[in-house]
Amino acid sequence: MTTTKTQAVARKKALAELTRGVHAIGLFLFLLSGVISILALTGSFYMLQVYDRALGSGSIPTLLTLSGLAIGLYFFQGIFDVLRSQVLVRFGARLDARIAPMAHQVAIDMPRFGFSTSEALERGRDVDTVRGFLGSQGPVALFDLPWMPVFLVFVYALHPLLGALTLGGMVMLTCLALLTEVLTRRLAKETHESVINRNRIADSNARNSEVLRAMGMSRRVIARFTAANADHLSLHTRTNDISGTLGALSKVLRMIMQSAVLGLGAFLTIQGELSGGAIIAASVASARALAPIDMAIGNWKQVVAARTAYGRLKDTVTTLAGMTTPLRLPRPTQQLSVESVTVAAPDTGTVLLGDITFTLHAGQALGVIGPSGGGKTTLVRVLTGIWDPLRGAIRLDGANLAQYDEEALGSYIGYMPQDVALMDGTIAENICRFTDNVDPDAIVAAATAAGVHQMIVRMPDGYNTRLGAAGHALSGGQRQRIGLARALFGDPFLVVLDEPNSNLDSEGEAALTTAISGVTARGGIVVVIAHRPSALASVDTIAVIQSGKSTAIGRKEDILGPKPAATVHPAPAPSDQPAIKRPLRLDQSARVTT
Repeated sequence: MTTTKTQAVARKKALAELTRGVHAIGLFLFLLSGVISILALTGSFYMLQVYDRALGSGSIPTLLTLSGLAIGLYFFQGIFDVLRSQVLVRFGARLDARIAPMAHQVAIDMPRFGFSTSEALERGRDVDTVRGFLGSQGPVALFDLPWMPVFLVFVYALHPLLGALTLGGMVMLTCLALLTEVLTRRLAKETHESVINRNRIADSNARNSEVLRAMGMSRRVIARFTAANADHLSLHTRTNDISGTLGALSKVLRMIMQSAVLGLGAFLTIQGELSGGAIIAASVASARALAPIDMAIGNWKQVVAARTAYGRLKDTVTTLAGMTTPLRLPRPTQQLSVESVTVAAPDTGTVLLGDITFTLHAGQALGVIGPSGGGKTTLVRVLTGIWDPLRGAIRLDGANLAQYDEEALGSYIGYMPQDVALMDGTIAENICRFTDNVDPDAIVAAATAAGVHQMIVRMPDGYNTRLGAAGHALSGGQRQRIGLARALFGDPFLVVLDEPNSNLDSEGEAALTTAISGVTARGGIVVVIAHRPSALASVDTIAVIQSGKSTAIGRKEDILGPKPAATVHPAPAPSDQPAIKRPLRLDQSARVTT
């Protein structure tokens, strides 16, 4: 209960931080819009005075004085308009600077919970949407709306019938604005979802471009994209049809109202109830009174998009605020404990790994084998904290991984995934994990431990070689060996390698064996997921994972059998898995020791 209350307070504070300064800026812009609206009456007053005073008296000095005064007021109105626009743009930039890093953090975390890359990147696009809206005419219209009564009062002062006619026009345009909101709200949500679906397909096609090209799949995947794009275009067209039609209708209605005010003013003038100058003044003021509603309807799509994006950003900020920052714990040095761990896929909830238990001590290396789809990679994800266990716990020196600060835990763990994704940067930056002010000797030490130092220095730019967006300038084996150096950087206590030799030649496999021995020799723990037996050369313990269960665990000699003599050359097994000695079956809860 205390934790829940603390998280609620943290979310409230985060939301307050998100909206910090909004009320003050909003009040300033509201008052500034009021000044602008009052100055916008300059045209009406000018017309009224010119027709009723200057023309009536035939006085050139009066006309010049009125014109000079009007120009001065227009000048101030322009200055305030520019000031309002600049305040909105800078407020949008400040909001972007405050929220964009948090949105990007969520975008990084979302894929590991089953979301697509396109869905994750929508958080960044939400920031752009809100910032772009603040720099558009949408906020201007919204700030001008509350000041429409200023123009209504002016027109009413000229004649009550003109005021009533203007009020009727305002009511009709307001109804159109509400109708636009009702008709576009659901379509706007569906259109946004269709954009995500289309972008998901496009992202998948781009990431697998080589496979699509090599296997002649381009035409078929383009057809899938075309179908998704057609669905998006249909919803986009319907949304734009509604907003465009109602926007055009509002403009027509505003022009009709302006002409109606002129006509009614002419009638009242004929009746002797209104002056000629008042006709023009009423027409200008009534048009200005209706303009904010007309502008709001024209920008309603942007209003809805910005409101929806801001709602998601609020959820983003409050979600991050609900995450507590753990106390920094000492660096683990003793053991890794896996206690009755059950893991489910974050997106579907399907149980992938059930009731896994084992303990490794400093200096041990565990090889994990088993058929594809058995749960080995799932074990890797939960060991490294990528996924949280559904039940059970992963502990380093007795502390649950959730008790470690994320950045600190990352320095204690070295991870090499199946698909080694190198970042856009230099080799040195990738090895040191983009750590600032890092000791160059530590980078060289990690590369040396991975047996990749000589390969790197033979490159034209050595450690300063830039890798590009995904390191495609390197071969698969080179990426894997640099990925191993990255995993070894900083001498992490736990090193987890997922099929680390899938692209390695004999030299690379020898370096891998040496690297594993080096980690255990300095008192670290290594977990190796292996399909090729050569990766198991330096491990002392083997675990067999099949169908999400641990079916055997123990010493390598007991699980795989004694190593054959050097002169014996057995025929290759039909599977690429190491042969498993079936008679041995250890209890899952057995404590692994050497």
